[in-house]
Amino acid sequence: MTRSIQAEIERLRDEIQRHNTLYYVEARPEISDLEFDRLLQTLTELERKHPEYDSPDSPTHKVGGEPISGFTTVPHRLPMLSIDNVYDEEGVREFDVRIRKLIESDAPLEYAVEYKVDGVAVSLIYEQGRLVQGLTRGDGRQGDDITHNARTLLGVPLKLRSQHIPQTLEIRGEALINNADFAHVRATQVAAGEQPFANPRNATAGALKLLDPKLCAQRRVRFFAHSAGFVEPDRFHGHQEFLSFVAHAGVPVTPRVKVLTGIDDVLTHCQMLMEQIHELEFEVDGFVIKVNDFEMRRRLGTTSKSPRWVIAYKFERYEGISRIEDITVQVGKTGTLTPVAHLAPVEIAGTTVSRASLHNRDELQRLGVRIGDWVVVEKAGKIIPHVVRVEEHRREGHEREFLFPQHCPECQTHAVQDEGGVYIRCPNPNCPAQLRESLRFFASRGAMDIEGLGIKLIEQLTETGLVRSFADIYRLKNRRDELINLERMAEKSADNLLVGIEASRARPLWRLLTGLTIRHVDSRTAQILADEFGTLDEILKQSSEQLSAVNEIGPVIAQSVYDYFHSPIGESIVAELRELGLNFGTPVAPRQAGVLAGKTIVVTGTLQNYTRDSIKELIHKEGGKPAGSVSKQTDFVVAGEKAGSKLDKARDLGIRILTESEFTALLEELRQSL
Repeated sequence: MTRSIQAEIERLRDEIQRHNTLYYVEARPEISDLEFDRLLQTLTELERKHPEYDSPDSPTHKVGGEPISGFTTVPHRLPMLSIDNVYDEEGVREFDVRIRKLIESDAPLEYAVEYKVDGVAVSLIYEQGRLVQGLTRGDGRQGDDITHNARTLLGVPLKLRSQHIPQTLEIRGEALINNADFAHVRATQVAAGEQPFANPRNATAGALKLLDPKLCAQRRVRFFAHSAGFVEPDRFHGHQEFLSFVAHAGVPVTPRVKVLTGIDDVLTHCQMLMEQIHELEFEVDGFVIKVNDFEMRRRLGTTSKSPRWVIAYKFERYEGISRIEDITVQVGKTGTLTPVAHLAPVEIAGTTVSRASLHNRDELQRLGVRIGDWVVVEKAGKIIPHVVRVEEHRREGHEREFLFPQHCPECQTHAVQDEGGVYIRCPNPNCPAQLRESLRFFASRGAMDIEGLGIKLIEQLTETGLVRSFADIYRLKNRRDELINLERMAEKSADNLLVGIEASRARPLWRLLTGLTIRHVDSRTAQILADEFGTLDEILKQSSEQLSAVNEIGPVIAQSVYDYFHSPIGESIVAELRELGLNFGTPVAPRQAGVLAGKTIVVTGTLQNYTRDSIKELIHKEGGKPAGSVSKQTDFVVAGEKAGSKLDKARDLGIRILTESEFTALLEELRQSL
């Protein structure tokens, strides 16, 4: 019986830690908060009845122990240095030039790119897999011992769950309070008659300096790992490998970290991350760009105050506070229903803001926003304003919840949610709102670039029935008299518009593909398809599998393209535009099949005779598909020096692994066999 109780306690501890990892690290919880609380309560009760089986690693001890008398200052084994900042693309490019000059290389380098979380720097030290110490950054040379509070950080395991853990593993990262929890903290402070914190960072810093860990636990402080500190023995070769290990061990890492080759791809990725800021539940103030390779970092070294191998690419953040006067829903070009907050006008960064997108129904629920709420609105960099959080402590009781519509507000068609996605759409292809928005996008500078065809004119054209499709735009030359009779339209304006429409017929194929508003197809994807196949007719011949084999396309985009062009609407649009003489592209020069035709190949590690781009180009030229991640569909992996987690995964899956020389020999063998 004794053994069964002990076994049940261990089982519960493992189960609770598994659910903690699923929730905080992998963002895919399997049980509700109530079910989790019941598991924790069952374990707590068993440990109370059987104290002989208590353990300092038990998740029940994360709620905090007894208050401490004060803080002890502890030297860092490796200094926690600050990071140099840049504020524009030029500064990022200068950083790249400086790095390549120091290592005497013209080849593009691998950089890890991640959000710069606006939190408090913390170091977690594990000995033999057990959390033994937590330190603040302090002055960079020494910090305060906050172990009692570090044990309460949400998602941080007291015992790592991985095997082959280094004897000493120092994980550095940011402690933070997410926006929803911060709103609750402020509301609680105001209810208690206290002065509320100014921002989440101040609340986090204050929580970590509390002497009573139970009070720190009430603030719901989280942790994201972003760096390696002192590691002994050190077996990691790169940043990506280190973060993968840490995440596998159960520690949350900064979301959306990606390794890219070349500074151009880094800057493109930063722009994409900027556009996704509204999806985050915490505050960021830029991006961190790091050399991925640890040996290269050691060669680069540090200055007196900062490492040479990392830069913070920061953007200006401007905030304002306003009241939500109403929430409406807009219908986009692909039928997406987007809630929009109508704000009392507020000046942010020199511009008056009166509207902010709330993006989707899930975002509304995450923010907990109501009509009448006071909200913090942020404008970061060049992106459109977005609502950061609700000022819950300012609620007066008359605020109204917004019910997301079940039908399209324009045509009343029942809305449907994307399978496995968050967006809700109007499925009616004849929806007037979708027509207006798709025409506006088709005519925009990023697509067919039709001068003079703006949203006001499009509204008139659709309301009068002059334009009901893309093709109708090109038929307007036969309806010039009706065009002239439109409001604010004279002969000269009409003729200028018709000239612009006529000029757009010759736009390159990628612009046409962009303008057709195919789901998941942006201008970059359109250019890849046009470059690969040359003509629209050639694209139409491809199966979804053949489209997916194109580098950077993938199965989701491929299926969307295939479905569009093989749907009755897509076929009709193509037929009409063909008849009207639009540019459907130019055939590309025929390619030889290539000795790697049909093969999916992953390259990892540092190669001697190829840059990452040159070997990918070679694989592509020989008919193969260079892929970025290892899966069951991978045919073989080319592994250079210091290959990391991709090599481990290839071994686990039993995929053939080639050295660089073996890859070269294989190519030669295949060529000779032709």
